[in-house]
Amino acid sequence: MRRLAIRPGGIGDSILGFPALEHLAKDSTLEVWARAEVLPLIHFATTNTIEGTGLGLLGIEPPSPQLTARLQQFDEIYTWYGTARDDFRDALNALHPNVKFFAALPTDDSTHAADFFATQVGAPLPATPQLKIKPASNRLIWIHPFSGSAKKNWHLENFQLLQRWLETTGRSVQFVVAPHQRIPGAKVVEDLKELAAHLAGASLYIGNDTGITHLAAAAGANTLALFGPTNPTVWSPRGNRVRILHSEDLDGLSVERVLDAALAQTGFEQGSA
Repeated sequence: MRRLAIRPGGIGDSILGFPALEHLAKDSTLEVWARAEVLPLIHFATTNTIEGTGLGLLGIEPPSPQLTARLQQFDEIYTWYGTARDDFRDALNALHPNVKFFAALPTDDSTHAADFFATQVGAPLPATPQLKIKPASNRLIWIHPFSGSAKKNWHLENFQLLQRWLETTGRSVQFVVAPHQRIPGAKVVEDLKELAAHLAGASLYIGNDTGITHLAAAAGANTLALFGPTNPTVWSPRGNRVRILHSEDLDGLSVERVLDAALAQTGFEQGSA
Protein backbone atom coordinates (compact mmCIF):
# COMPACT_ATOMS: atom_id res chain seq x y z
CA MET A 1 0.00 0.00 0.00
CA ARG A 2 1.42 3.37 -1.05
CA ARG A 3 -0.10 6.45 0.52
CA LEU A 4 0.39 10.15 -0.06
CA ALA A 5 -0.39 12.67 2.68
CA ILE A 6 -0.55 16.34 1.72
CA ARG A 7 -0.15 18.42 4.88
CA PRO A 8 -0.04 22.23 4.58
CA GLY A 9 0.61 24.62 7.45
CA GLY A 10 3.40 26.20 9.42
CA ILE A 11 5.65 24.57 11.98
CA GLY A 12 3.13 24.31 14.80
CA ASP A 13 0.18 23.13 12.71
CA SER A 14 2.39 20.59 10.97
CA ILE A 15 3.79 19.17 14.20
CA LEU A 16 0.31 18.79 15.68
CA GLY A 17 -0.57 16.71 12.62
CA PHE A 18 2.38 14.35 13.00
CA PRO A 19 0.54 11.70 15.11
CA ALA A 20 -2.07 11.41 12.35
CA LEU A 21 0.61 11.10 9.69
CA GLU A 22 2.56 8.52 11.69
CA HIS A 23 -0.60 6.45 11.98
CA LEU A 24 -0.96 6.47 8.19
CA ALA A 25 2.63 5.25 7.91
CA LYS A 26 2.20 2.23 10.19
CA ASP A 27 0.75 -0.13 7.60
CA SER A 28 1.86 1.54 4.40
CA THR A 29 4.69 3.23 2.56
CA LEU A 30 3.96 6.89 3.19
CA GLU A 31 5.12 9.98 1.35
CA VAL A 32 4.38 13.40 2.83
CA TRP A 33 4.16 16.65 0.88
CA ALA A 34 4.53 19.65 3.18
CA ARG A 35 6.35 22.95 3.62
CA ALA A 36 10.09 22.73 3.14
CA GLU A 37 11.00 23.92 6.65
CA VAL A 38 9.27 21.00 8.38
CA LEU A 39 10.53 18.19 6.14
CA PRO A 40 13.70 17.49 8.22
CA LEU A 41 11.45 16.68 11.19
CA ILE A 42 9.52 13.94 9.37
CA HIS A 43 11.35 10.71 10.20
CA PHE A 44 8.51 8.32 9.41
CA ALA A 45 8.04 8.94 5.67
CA THR A 46 9.69 10.08 2.49
CA THR A 47 9.01 13.73 1.77
CA ASN A 48 8.65 16.41 -0.84
CA THR A 49 7.70 20.07 -0.80
CA ILE A 50 4.21 21.07 -1.87
CA GLU A 51 5.75 23.87 -3.90
CA GLY A 52 8.13 21.53 -5.68
CA THR A 53 5.39 19.26 -6.97
CA GLY A 54 3.38 21.94 -8.78
CA LEU A 55 0.32 20.97 -6.76
CA GLY A 56 -0.59 24.60 -6.03
CA LEU A 57 -1.62 25.16 -9.66
CA LEU A 58 -3.98 22.19 -9.72
CA GLY A 59 -7.46 23.42 -10.53
CA ILE A 60 -6.06 26.66 -11.90
CA GLU A 61 -4.07 25.24 -14.80
CA PRO A 62 -4.25 21.80 -16.46
CA PRO A 63 -2.11 19.30 -14.49
CA SER A 64 1.35 18.63 -15.84
CA PRO A 65 2.16 15.10 -17.02
CA GLN A 66 4.76 14.92 -14.25
CA LEU A 67 2.25 15.73 -11.50
CA THR A 68 -0.32 13.34 -12.97
CA ALA A 69 2.21 10.51 -13.04
CA ARG A 70 3.36 11.23 -9.48
CA LEU A 71 -0.17 11.18 -8.09
CA GLN A 72 -1.08 7.98 -9.87
CA GLN A 73 1.80 6.14 -8.18
CA PHE A 74 -0.19 6.08 -4.92
CA ASP A 75 -3.01 3.79 -3.87
CA GLU A 76 -4.53 6.36 -1.53
CA ILE A 77 -4.23 10.13 -1.15
CA TYR A 78 -5.01 11.94 2.11
CA THR A 79 -5.06 15.71 1.85
CA TRP A 80 -5.52 18.62 4.21
CA TYR A 81 -4.48 20.92 1.37
CA GLY A 82 -6.93 22.73 -0.92
CA THR A 83 -9.99 21.18 0.69
CA ALA A 84 -11.93 24.47 0.67
CA ARG A 85 -11.34 24.94 -3.08
CA ASP A 86 -13.94 23.24 -5.26
CA ASP A 87 -11.72 23.58 -8.32
CA PHE A 88 -8.86 21.80 -6.55
CA ARG A 89 -11.10 19.01 -5.22
CA ASP A 90 -12.63 18.41 -8.65
CA ALA A 91 -9.23 18.38 -10.37
CA LEU A 92 -7.66 16.00 -7.84
CA ASN A 93 -10.66 13.67 -7.93
CA ALA A 94 -10.37 13.58 -11.71
CA LEU A 95 -6.74 12.48 -11.44
CA HIS A 96 -7.10 9.85 -8.74
CA PRO A 97 -9.94 7.50 -7.74
CA ASN A 98 -9.18 7.32 -4.02
CA VAL A 99 -8.75 10.73 -2.41
CA LYS A 100 -9.78 11.61 1.14
CA PHE A 101 -10.19 15.32 1.94
CA PHE A 102 -9.92 16.57 5.52
CA ALA A 103 -10.58 19.88 7.24
CA ALA A 104 -7.24 21.61 7.77
CA LEU A 105 -8.30 23.28 11.04
CA PRO A 106 -10.28 22.03 14.05
CA THR A 107 -13.99 22.71 13.80
CA ASP A 108 -14.77 23.20 17.51
CA ASP A 109 -13.15 24.88 20.51
CA SER A 110 -13.11 21.91 22.87
CA THR A 111 -11.00 19.34 20.99
CA HIS A 112 -7.24 19.62 20.88
CA ALA A 113 -5.92 20.03 17.34
CA ALA A 114 -3.67 16.96 17.56
CA ASP A 115 -6.66 14.85 18.61
CA PHE A 116 -8.80 16.40 15.87
CA PHE A 117 -6.30 15.47 13.17
CA ALA A 118 -5.72 12.02 14.68
CA THR A 119 -9.46 11.27 14.78
CA GLN A 120 -9.75 12.09 11.09
CA VAL A 121 -7.58 9.09 10.20
CA GLY A 122 -8.53 6.78 13.09
CA ALA A 123 -5.31 7.26 15.06
CA PRO A 124 -5.32 6.53 18.82
CA LEU A 125 -5.95 9.27 21.39
CA PRO A 126 -4.60 11.28 23.05
CA ALA A 127 -2.31 12.28 20.23
CA THR A 128 1.03 13.67 21.42
CA PRO A 129 3.64 14.67 18.82
CA GLN A 130 7.04 13.16 19.57
CA LEU A 131 10.14 13.88 17.52
CA LYS A 132 13.00 11.40 17.35
CA ILE A 133 15.69 13.80 18.47
CA LYS A 134 18.97 13.12 20.27
CA PRO A 135 19.31 15.90 22.89
CA ALA A 136 22.35 18.15 22.65
CA SER A 137 22.97 18.78 26.35
CA ASN A 138 23.62 22.46 27.05
CA ARG A 139 21.74 23.34 30.28
CA LEU A 140 20.78 26.73 28.88
CA ILE A 141 17.44 28.47 29.22
CA TRP A 142 16.33 29.18 25.65
CA ILE A 143 13.87 31.96 24.85
CA HIS A 144 12.04 32.56 21.57
CA PRO A 145 10.36 35.96 21.99
CA PHE A 146 8.39 36.21 18.74
CA SER A 147 5.58 34.50 16.82
CA GLY A 148 3.75 34.89 13.56
CA SER A 149 1.31 37.40 15.05
CA ALA A 150 2.02 40.48 17.15
CA LYS A 151 -1.08 39.88 19.29
CA LYS A 152 0.40 36.55 20.45
CA ASN A 153 3.69 38.12 21.57
CA TRP A 154 4.60 38.97 25.13
CA HIS A 155 6.57 42.21 24.96
CA LEU A 156 10.22 41.79 24.02
CA GLU A 157 11.15 44.10 26.90
CA ASN A 158 9.51 41.63 29.28
CA PHE A 159 11.58 38.77 27.90
CA GLN A 160 14.74 40.84 28.25
CA LEU A 161 13.92 41.70 31.87
CA LEU A 162 13.15 38.04 32.48
CA GLN A 163 16.56 37.17 31.03
CA ARG A 164 18.32 39.52 33.46
CA TRP A 165 16.42 38.16 36.45
CA LEU A 166 17.07 34.56 35.47
CA GLU A 167 20.77 35.28 35.11
CA THR A 168 20.86 36.53 38.71
CA THR A 169 20.02 32.94 39.70
CA GLY A 170 23.15 31.69 37.97
CA ARG A 171 21.42 30.47 34.84
CA SER A 172 22.57 31.23 31.29
CA VAL A 173 19.95 32.42 28.82
CA GLN A 174 20.09 32.09 25.03
CA PHE A 175 17.65 33.91 22.75
CA VAL A 176 16.74 32.22 19.47
CA VAL A 177 15.17 33.94 16.46
CA ALA A 178 14.23 33.34 12.82
CA PRO A 179 16.52 34.66 10.07
CA HIS A 180 14.36 37.75 9.50
CA GLN A 181 14.35 38.67 13.20
CA ARG A 182 17.12 40.47 15.03
CA ILE A 183 18.23 40.47 18.67
CA PRO A 184 21.91 41.05 19.51
CA GLY A 185 23.55 37.79 20.55
CA ALA A 186 20.57 35.63 19.55
CA LYS A 187 21.05 32.33 17.75
CA VAL A 188 19.48 32.44 14.30
CA VAL A 189 17.46 29.34 13.39
CA GLU A 190 18.79 27.73 10.23
CA ASP A 191 17.74 24.12 10.76
CA LEU A 192 14.73 23.04 12.83
CA LYS A 193 16.13 19.59 13.57
CA GLU A 194 19.33 21.07 14.95
CA LEU A 195 17.35 23.55 17.03
CA ALA A 196 15.13 20.76 18.36
CA ALA A 197 18.23 18.94 19.62
CA HIS A 198 19.41 22.06 21.45
CA LEU A 199 15.98 22.60 23.03
CA ALA A 200 15.69 18.94 24.04
CA GLY A 201 18.99 19.25 25.93
CA ALA A 202 18.18 22.59 27.55
CA SER A 203 17.33 23.36 31.14
CA LEU A 204 14.18 25.17 29.99
CA TYR A 205 12.56 26.65 26.92
CA ILE A 206 10.27 29.70 27.17
CA GLY A 207 8.25 30.99 24.23
CA ASN A 208 5.03 32.45 22.91
CA ASP A 209 2.25 30.63 21.09
CA THR A 210 4.38 29.77 18.08
CA GLY A 211 5.74 26.90 16.02
CA ILE A 212 9.08 26.86 17.84
CA THR A 213 7.23 26.26 21.11
CA HIS A 214 5.52 23.24 19.56
CA LEU A 215 8.93 22.11 18.30
CA ALA A 216 10.33 22.32 21.83
CA ALA A 217 7.47 20.34 23.33
CA ALA A 218 7.60 17.63 20.66
CA ALA A 219 11.37 17.31 21.16
CA GLY A 220 10.75 16.59 24.86
CA ALA A 221 12.07 19.92 26.11
CA ASN A 222 11.14 21.35 29.49
CA THR A 223 8.72 23.93 28.09
CA LEU A 224 6.98 27.04 29.41
CA ALA A 225 4.49 28.37 26.85
CA LEU A 226 2.90 31.83 27.11
CA PHE A 227 -0.57 31.91 25.57
CA GLY A 228 -2.65 35.02 24.95
CA PRO A 229 -5.77 35.21 22.74
CA THR A 230 -5.39 31.73 21.24
CA ASN A 231 -7.41 28.96 22.89
CA PRO A 232 -4.90 26.65 24.60
CA THR A 233 -7.53 23.90 24.84
CA VAL A 234 -7.15 23.53 21.08
CA TRP A 235 -3.68 24.83 20.27
CA SER A 236 -1.39 24.29 23.26
CA PRO A 237 1.80 22.28 22.77
CA ARG A 238 1.61 18.79 24.22
CA GLY A 239 4.16 16.90 26.25
CA ASN A 240 4.96 15.55 29.69
CA ARG A 241 7.16 18.56 30.47
CA VAL A 242 4.93 21.35 29.21
CA ARG A 243 3.39 24.12 31.32
CA ILE A 244 1.01 26.73 29.90
CA LEU A 245 0.62 30.26 31.26
CA HIS A 246 -2.57 31.68 29.77
CA SER A 247 -3.63 35.32 29.89
CA GLU A 248 -5.99 36.59 27.18
CA ASP A 249 -4.43 40.02 27.68
CA LEU A 250 -0.70 39.37 27.51
CA ASP A 251 -0.08 42.93 28.71
CA GLY A 252 -1.41 41.74 32.04
CA LEU A 253 1.03 38.84 32.32
CA SER A 254 3.69 40.07 34.72
CA VAL A 255 7.38 39.30 34.51
CA GLU A 256 7.21 38.19 38.15
CA ARG A 257 4.59 35.55 37.31
CA VAL A 258 6.62 34.20 34.39
CA LEU A 259 9.78 34.21 36.49
CA ASP A 260 8.10 32.24 39.26
CA ALA A 261 6.80 29.72 36.72
CA ALA A 262 10.22 29.40 35.10
CA LEU A 263 11.94 28.82 38.42
CA ALA A 264 9.35 26.25 39.41
CA GLN A 265 9.67 24.54 36.03
CA THR A 266 13.43 24.21 36.44
CA GLY A 267 13.10 22.97 40.01
CA PHE A 268 14.68 25.70 42.09
CA GLU A 269 13.44 28.64 44.12
CA GLN A 270 13.87 32.30 43.28
CA GLY A 271 17.20 33.63 44.49
CA SER A 272 18.99 30.28 44.51
CA ALA A 273 21.63 29.23 42.01
